[in-house]
Amino acid sequence: MRLIVGLGNPGQEYRETRHNVGFMVADELARRHQLQWAMAPGQVPETFVAKRFGEPSWMIAKPLTYMNRSGEAVAALARYYDIAASDLLIVVDEVALPFTRLRARAHGSAGGHNGLKSVIAGLGSTEFPRLRLGVGRGDARRDLADHVLAKFEKGEKADLETFITRAADAAEMFAVADIGTVMNTYNPDPTEPDDE
Repeated sequence: MRLIVGLGNPGQEYRETRHNVGFMVADELARRHQLQWAMAPGQVPETFVAKRFGEPSWMIAKPLTYMNRSGEAVAALARYYDIAASDLLIVVDEVALPFTRLRARAHGSAGGHNGLKSVIAGLGSTEFPRLRLGVGRGDARRDLADHVLAKFEKGEKADLETFITRAADAAEMFAVADIGTVMNTYNPDPTEPDDE
């Protein structure tokens, strides 16, 4: 089974913020496959999960532990469902990429992202695929936390739906193919250096 985890923060105040694009992709996958969210088994800290059965079977998850503690839920899910790190995709926002740009990687560092730091700590490994969704850096004078916890600007909202749809397409491709196929299809230039 493959596991796609969208990272974000629970609560209405975070719903349409840049930090929650991972949740948005998970919600889009659930919507297009008519999957119902349910609470994960008791051994897994507060997490919504939705399963797609058949061949191949895969599951999507939204940890409700807040971004900085996402790794607790991810590690517990991987253990409970016996999911190998290579069958796990973490979907996360990325300020180092321009808005609407995608970058898939088979492994790598946290790149300063607290959600990825938590997942790496929880799994004890950097060897898991991730899909980074560009949300831009915004004004460099603005505090980074304020930027990612802010809602998308009016000018960005026109492209947001297409961006989330494309990111969900990439995540879905991971579920039925592999991270290499996603990288070759969605990364802007597969030969660009890995800057993680």
